[in-house]
Amino acid sequence: MKIGLIGLGAMGKPMALNLMGAGYEVYVYDVRDEVVKELEEKVTGGCKTVAELASKSDTIISSLPNAKIVEAVMTGEDGVFKNSRQGTIIIDMSSVSPGSSKRIAKKAEEYGIDYIDAPVSGGVSGASAGTLTIMVGGKDDTFFKVKPLFEVLGKNIYHVGEVGCGDAIKMINNLLLGCNMAALAEALALGVKCGLSVEIMREVISKSSGRSYALEAKLEKFIMANSYSGGFAVDLQHKDLGIALEASKEEAVPLPVTATAAQVYETARAKGLNRRDMSSIVKIWEDLIEIEISGKEH
Repeated sequence: MKIGLIGLGAMGKPMALNLMGAGYEVYVYDVRDEVVKELEEKVTGGCKTVAELASKSDTIISSLPNAKIVEAVMTGEDGVFKNSRQGTIIIDMSSVSPGSSKRIAKKAEEYGIDYIDAPVSGGVSGASAGTLTIMVGGKDDTFFKVKPLFEVLGKNIYHVGEVGCGDAIKMINNLLLGCNMAALAEALALGVKCGLSVEIMREVISKSSGRSYALEAKLEKFIMANSYSGGFAVDLQHKDLGIALEASKEEAVPLPVTATAAQVYETARAKGLNRRDMSSIVKIWEDLIEIEISGKEH
């Protein structure tokens, strides 16, 4: 199987190397020529255009920043659809809205191309180790054809329904994460103002009904350490909540809690916390009511 991989960012690059290591022919493309050149000697070949990559590939994987870019890459005059053979399978591993993937998949059908969405969870470390969680939306037969590729890239692989369903479950998961983190920041601020130490709150809540992944993953490592480098950026969480709000309009489902949480991350971006871990939103309350949430004692 000849695989083309479009998008050599933090996730795409290690995925390309893992597929090459598993014995596949791998062709790569990115808008940054220097990144393609960096990988040329480690994969089957680098491509100068999307059209060149499409013409060489049986299966194409895209890992791109947003739906607008995905659509342009797929449907443009020099894009994937017009330069791929019938029967080509496209796997979009970007995080976009379910509606966007459904629309692109319909256009793919016009060219005799099978299109599936397969967003991931697990971050750069998971991409490097080949242990990603992969959430796949697409036809059964298409999924089984490319499942061996997913088994190279990930450890937990879920076929969750038709096209768009992979994006949907990723969206729901990230909606919960974003809202939980915003609620945790708010709760910590109130607790500190009431005289509780962050350490006591961590100890008690972790054994009580208010516990969450946000508490377990973010409180001690980031907030209590007052160190917000690395992790999952505010900008990325803001983008994910935006995807959920876009879907809410398409499906006519009110999301008042999500809309409020999105404004919390928007406020954090206005404070210049864009690239900091999402837990840095506690800085909003620290500045607003002049408290310190980080550290073990208050």
